[in-house]
Amino acid sequence: MAIKGTTQLLGVIGYPVKHSFSPLMHNAAIAHLQKSAPADYVYLPFPIPPRDLKDAIAGFKAIGLCGFNITIPHKQMIMPLLDEVSDVARAIGAVNTVWKETRENDKQIWCGTNTDAIGFLSPLKSPPGSPLSSAEKPFDQDWASTRAIILGNGGASRAVVAACHQLGCKRISVVGRNPEKLALFAESWANSPEIAARLKVMTWDELPVQLPKAGLVVNATPVGMHPDIEASPLSNKEIELLPKGAIAYDLIYTPRPTKFLQQAAAAGLIAIDGLEMLVQQGAAALEIWLGQPAPVEIMRQALLDYLATA
Repeated sequence: MAIKGTTQLLGVIGYPVKHSFSPLMHNAAIAHLQKSAPADYVYLPFPIPPRDLKDAIAGFKAIGLCGFNITIPHKQMIMPLLDEVSDVARAIGAVNTVWKETRENDKQIWCGTNTDAIGFLSPLKSPPGSPLSSAEKPFDQDWASTRAIILGNGGASRAVVAACHQLGCKRISVVGRNPEKLALFAESWANSPEIAARLKVMTWDELPVQLPKAGLVVNATPVGMHPDIEASPLSNKEIELLPKGAIAYDLIYTPRPTKFLQQAAAAGLIAIDGLEMLVQQGAAALEIWLGQPAPVEIMRQALLDYLATA
């Protein structure tokens, strides 16, 4: 991929951001697209401390950055700094994709949306055995009667709540350790009454009663992420409380599999990691920036090749 004087900038912001795989998959996609169509872009990581976020966004506009992704801890903090935010991002309460638009009198504005829910849903809606699904047999979940439990009440869990609502889950329970933060999390959905009606927040000590009723359990915490690979958000005893056929979904994609998913597989559950969510949310963002379909297979393979040698 040649970088020239005409090359336009894309990127990802976070703090830290050195762990991000987004530059790897996006640059692989751009290099592939350059073979058949103009795609004169490069995608870079930008480590931005929270105190510098406002200055960084102004600087991005000044240097002509075309668009960028957002990761921890900026997904909520960036919203007041944008000119327009999509309805889906407002419902989720977080932005992960920003692009620049030119309006009347050549005025340039920042627009934001959230593609995390799209990414999360992809492996749940894909046929077993396809590249999008790690399941060996068809999902037979009746989503309308499925209870979902989301471990963690941070920014990542917000997109999962919205996605579970899209699936039609009967009950969506969000688990946290701080009652005050849980109450604020519940209150933050007041403008989305359909979601609020299905949402329940609970502390960790309520899990033993709720796990036997769950058809989907999602780890939206960083527990188990590299380098703390022997950690899991649930104990073996808690995993065994889940009914057979339940889905254990970990948003983490390094290591593969996580301790949580190893436990789930040993207990006969369906295990899904976060790699496909990463690929699909990234592909949706790339389509916004470039205005053409993203080469999803190229993006996925770039990550798999890297992980195979890492």
